[in-house]
Amino acid sequence: MKKTGAEIVFESLKLEGVDTVFGLPGGAVLTLYHAMGKYAEEIRHILVRHEQGAVHAADGYARSSGKVGVCIVTSGPGGTNTVTGLATAYMDSVPLVVFTGQVPTMLIGNDAFQEADITGITRPCTKHNYLVKDVQDLPMIIKQAFHLARTGRPGPVLIDLPKDVIAATTDFSYPSKLKMRSYNPTYHGHPGQIKRAAKLIASAKKPLIYAGGGVILSNASKELTALAQKFSIPVTTTLMGLGSFPATHPLFLGMLGMHGTFHANMGVTHCDVLIAIGARFDDRVTGRIESFSPHSKKIHIDIDPTSISKNVPVDIPIVGDARNILKTLLKYLEEEEHDWGRKHADWHNQIASWKNNTVPQDASCGPCIKPQYVIEKINELTRGDAIISTEVGQNQMWTAQAFKFIHPRTLLTSGGLGTMGYGFPAAIGAQVAFPDKTVIDIAGNGSIQMNIQELATAVQYNLPVKVAILNNHCLGMVRQWQQLFYEQKYIQSVFDVVPDFVKLAEAYGALGLRASKPEEVEAVIRQALSTPKPVLMEFLIDQNECVYPMVPAGAALTEMLLV
Repeated sequence: MKKTGAEIVFESLKLEGVDTVFGLPGGAVLTLYHAMGKYAEEIRHILVRHEQGAVHAADGYARSSGKVGVCIVTSGPGGTNTVTGLATAYMDSVPLVVFTGQVPTMLIGNDAFQEADITGITRPCTKHNYLVKDVQDLPMIIKQAFHLARTGRPGPVLIDLPKDVIAATTDFSYPSKLKMRSYNPTYHGHPGQIKRAAKLIASAKKPLIYAGGGVILSNASKELTALAQKFSIPVTTTLMGLGSFPATHPLFLGMLGMHGTFHANMGVTHCDVLIAIGARFDDRVTGRIESFSPHSKKIHIDIDPTSISKNVPVDIPIVGDARNILKTLLKYLEEEEHDWGRKHADWHNQIASWKNNTVPQDASCGPCIKPQYVIEKINELTRGDAIISTEVGQNQMWTAQAFKFIHPRTLLTSGGLGTMGYGFPAAIGAQVAFPDKTVIDIAGNGSIQMNIQELATAVQYNLPVKVAILNNHCLGMVRQWQQLFYEQKYIQSVFDVVPDFVKLAEAYGALGLRASKPEEVEAVIRQALSTPKPVLMEFLIDQNECVYPMVPAGAALTEMLLV
């Protein structure tokens, strides 16, 4: 049976198991939207208010569910508005397929109305992209796009659809098998390398696991926990790795790096074997490279061979899927006979000493609300059973430090690109994926305004997303850097005008709540959690509150500012 290119798109999405797409229509994709009506019962469309919101929502859907996120936008500015979302997903290895409209093929290159070379623009921030020139190629291209997005190191793939291609007809047959000669990710690590790693770990007196987002992407949290528990190895994670290992576990040291815990950073610096799993030795983790974990032999497990030894030379590289490799590593280590707890007792005592000698961050409130107190209350009242998204800046780091992430896929945050405006649409995507779960975006007053229009989306679809705005009337992290490193000259970082968020919420049809005193915080959170609709909570916090510990740019992890 002949089908139009538009119908082929939706038939293919069905066969890929897609049940939700996020998007915003425009002239170049009207044929696609016209065909969408036939598939409304099988594929739900969420109408966003900005194309960046569509990509971030698809991203949040993907991160929380483990599925491929999908969105549809129009040509020209519709496509260019996706670039920030694509770059966000690319940096954090999130599987997306983004369909963009394009002018008819005969007009490409003529500067036609709403034309943009979106494949050229997005080549650096997509895993791959396609310009479809023949409707007959469309089924294979979609098959390849989903395969590329979800396999190997995941990432976003863009498919550009000229208007005449989606209007053309052809016989539809979706490929049942796929073979791409130039794309063959390695899933099973080299046995010899894994055996070498097991021998090194067994010989270690001060081993440490450094886990990143790749553990979550490969669904390897169970294996990571087994490795740490069975062999009594402390664990620290990156921001993207939070939730891969239970934050309540006695072996957990917290996050490492620029705003990591003192004992995590000291542990990394003084360990003798560092086991990096699904992490890429990012500059926010390592601090000054020459001083990073100088006494350790390094094992690096990652599915992306280009990430290994890119920033930090390693001794035992293992390319492959983290879950598969950890399963094999566990088998090899079980052949080694040791009383692991006794063997590592001195190491655990040293870490406990660093932890006990660190002054904890004070979350107690004086006359002003402490942001840490707000986040701790959210953690307490949700019992940690929530999906938390964040914006970027102080709100992000306070959340990483104060919320106890117990399960994988419960933190949605822009780690690599650091995208302000990410958290709220990502929370919407997660709420679509999990309508019965509590989803909360912890935001700053600067970040939330970058995609605040998506409150209309949440209200339209009755998505009970909660937003906790930590309002200090400034760009908090910018102001903190100006305070510490730029002579306390707060140039263009303090907002003279901040909206009334309660009235703004009401204007969109949501509930707005405000706490201006510490004693009001718990009541506001309780009311928000019991309200079955979108809620904006505003917490007025001290403008002078900073995120500590902090490793200054270019400093070693041991050179932390603690207060």
